[in-house]
Amino acid sequence: MRDLFLLDPELVFLNHGSFGACPREVIEAQQRWQLEMERNPVDFLGRRSAALLLQARSALAAELGADPKHLVFVPNATTGVNVVTQSFVLAPGDEVLSTDLEYGACDAAWQHVCAAQGASYRRVDIPLPFDADSFVERLLAAVTPRTRLIYASHITSTTALTLPVAALCRAARERGITTLIDGAHAPGQIALDLDTIGADFYVGNCHKWMCAPKGAGFLHALPEHHARLDAPVISWGYAEGTGGHTGFDAYLGRTLFERRMQWQGTRDLSAWLAVPAAIAFQRRHDWPAVRARCHMLAREALDALTQRHGLEPIARDADWAQMVAIPVPAQDPEALRQRLYAESGIEVPVTAHGGRTFVRISVQGYTRRGEIEQLLAAPALR
Repeated sequence: MRDLFLLDPELVFLNHGSFGACPREVIEAQQRWQLEMERNPVDFLGRRSAALLLQARSALAAELGADPKHLVFVPNATTGVNVVTQSFVLAPGDEVLSTDLEYGACDAAWQHVCAAQGASYRRVDIPLPFDADSFVERLLAAVTPRTRLIYASHITSTTALTLPVAALCRAARERGITTLIDGAHAPGQIALDLDTIGADFYVGNCHKWMCAPKGAGFLHALPEHHARLDAPVISWGYAEGTGGHTGFDAYLGRTLFERRMQWQGTRDLSAWLAVPAAIAFQRRHDWPAVRARCHMLAREALDALTQRHGLEPIARDADWAQMVAIPVPAQDPEALRQRLYAESGIEVPVTAHGGRTFVRISVQGYTRRGEIEQLLAAPALR
């Protein structure tokens, strides 16, 4: 499978989680869309784009267990989080509740918005080793009468833990609290059914574990929230009729949610339109079996390194997927990352949380056992 991707064959690439990697045939599908757009940009963007995007969203929705009417494309999960943060009205004294495991950029988004509205962004400490059975109870114990929204990752970035978000969303809904789930790392890495999870808002990336081109993400929102969401760019989707702009013609008759979010001026739609090609690629290669093999390799690396250094894993096997945060002796994370790359040609992130250091490996379908062995043999990890 490595030959089906465009990765440098000399590189030990164990960092799929950061930006993904795209199969050659999916990149070619994206390029065909770009060339088709250039044949007649007015026809493509002005008359065809809405139908093309709906077809792509429908394929994605079928994969995610969702209704395509409740799903829109965004460039990435961070953009989706920002759509919610900047649309969600908070009063002075209100509170957004989260965990200390979240992605820093999205923490920053909530901190910025809460500060501007006189609200507070409060993060609950989640102790490690991770106990999935007590997670929801611990988070809900921090709820106050001023808690308006709970924000949590589905799979955490720094520690690669899979959080029980379906149970969290059910419990929050019973208490009348809105939920936003950051699924940046979930689509393609684990099976998803967004309707079953039941989050008010769920954002995800297609360019990570689904192997779509860079810049393909989505925002899923329950229908009762559509009208409250503002697009990052206010454009013709907010206008009545065409306003004399033919590029809006394709969006006449579309829902308010779709018009606002999908028509934001001239932009390259090709990454979104190539998402069905990425889904087809994974289906053709029996991706559930691929994921199971990847999980096994990740677990082998985890066992080997934790035993070598006498350190305990921070989660049970059931709480990992294809991405695993392996504890190593505490040290400067950036210095270790640089050594692994400079000395051994290994591209892998080194993260830190709670005073602990982790080598966060991503095992994807193209990962060979020999690459795991190279990591284990790296002088920097001896």
